[in-house]
This record gives sequence, structure tokens and C-alpha cells, in this order.
Amino acid sequence: MRPNARVLSLVLLFGLSAVSVPPAAAQVAAPPQALRQPDVIYVPTRQSVVDAMLKVANVKAGDVVYDLGCGDGRIVVTAAKLGARGIGIDIDPQRIKEANENVTKSGVGDRVRILNQDLFTTDISEANVVALYLLPSLNLKLRPTLWKTLKPGTRIVSHDFDMGDWKPEQTLSVDGATIYYWTITPDLAKRAASEK
Repeated sequence: MRPNARVLSLVLLFGLSAVSVPPAAAQVAAPPQALRQPDVIYVPTRQSVVDAMLKVANVKAGDVVYDLGCGDGRIVVTAAKLGARGIGIDIDPQRIKEANENVTKSGVGDRVRILNQDLFTTDISEANVVALYLLPSLNLKLRPTLWKTLKPGTRIVSHDFDMGDWKPEQTLSVDGATIYYWTITPDLAKRAASEK
């Protein structure tokens, strides 16, 4: 082989192998991007209220707790400490970052996932507990999805805001907050269909 051909062969060989291995920076996941503007400003739920929400919903080992608008992840982290699995959904990349930091710091990463998604389009059918701290208008917008998607027996707990004419089974006052509690019943899917 001529010297120039040998150099060209080496350049092609090393050049192609360099192209086939992505640089380390390309292997790092990109930070989450905002899907759209959040519907609410973030106001954290006090831990005493989180504890009461999970208690009234009777969260225990084996439960799958979804927190729609999870903020810093404190509800799903606390649920995981009770033995449940937690799925936190938030649209705000800053909240996702904070929630993931809390999951790591609390050592519950094997039981909690934090997802940068829109709570109105996320599949929540796996949940048997749903936690909310949204505005009344958002609870009402979400209500038909809860009724159609969730299995009978699924528990729903909301911090400070109700769901209009769907009367809660329990209402508690804890540390200056109101907690509302409902259970999905078989008739609600039909009711959701009739409201359209």
C-alpha cells in the first residue's frame, strides 16, 4: 500500500469510529422543556397537609399515587415512604428539577417517577390515588377525565379546592387548609359522558 493510501485508510478508519461513538455531552439527557405555560403558580403544600391528605386517602404499600401538578414532589416522596409507588406530573421544568432532587435526597428513586408532562393529556389510568392542588376551574376541567379514566375505588384528594357539584365524601380542616376526599364509583363514567 502506498504511504498516502495508508494515511487515508487510517484517517477514514479513525474518523468513522469517532463518528460512530457519540461524544459524552450528547449522551446526557437534555433538560426538560416547558410544554406550555403552567396553569397555576407554584405554592408548596405544607408537610402537615401532605400527611393528612395521604392519611385520608388511606395510602399504603402497593398503592400507585399520582400527583397532578406535583411541584417539588413532596406528596409522591411522602407516599413512597409509606410503601406506595408515586408518579409526579408537572409541566414546569423548574418544578421537575426540584422534584427529582427531592426524590434523590429522600432515597425513594426506586419507587418514584417524576414526569414533565401536561396533566390534562397524561395517562393516569394506573393510579389508585390521585392528589391535586389546582384551582377550582382546573379541577372541574379535569373531573370528566378522572371519572372516565380511573377505576372504581380510586381515591382522589384535593388541597383547598373542591369539584363543584361532585360532593366530597369527607372534608377536613388541617393547619389552615381544607382537604377534600372522593372515591371513584362505577356510575361516574356514565355521568361524565352525559356532561358533554
